Amino acid sequence: MSDFARVGDVFLADCPARLAVEIIADKWSVVVLYALSRGPRRHGELVELIGGISKKMLTQTLRRLTDHGLVNRHPYAEVPPRVEYALTDLGETLIEPIANLTRWAEDNGAAVLEAVDAHEG
Repeated sequence: MSDFARVGDVFLADCPARLAVEIIADKWSVVVLYALSRGPRRHGELVELIGGISKKMLTQTLRRLTDHGLVNRHPYAEVPPRVEYALTDLGETLIEPIANLTRWAEDNGAAVLEAVDAHEG
């Protein structure tokens, strides 16, 4: 199978690769995954660490990432209850691509903003 045929499959609605891209294309998903790359975190720690995310959005994002096998939710049998979130092995595989994307954004962010300004002006 050619590379184009393989890549072309992402245009199909039921392609697993397309679903995976849709999951990680959400800005909060990438930020949460990257935050968890430094080790397990509690919900409150993630809210403090991730600027601009609401508790509700964080809860929805964690639930989605957990449902898709990228994050593990570990409740502890304590009073008061404690829950930690951590990357699964599958989630760990995304850290290098996310780090590469982050480096690209750092290197090219100013150029992107200049292009937006030029387009609007």
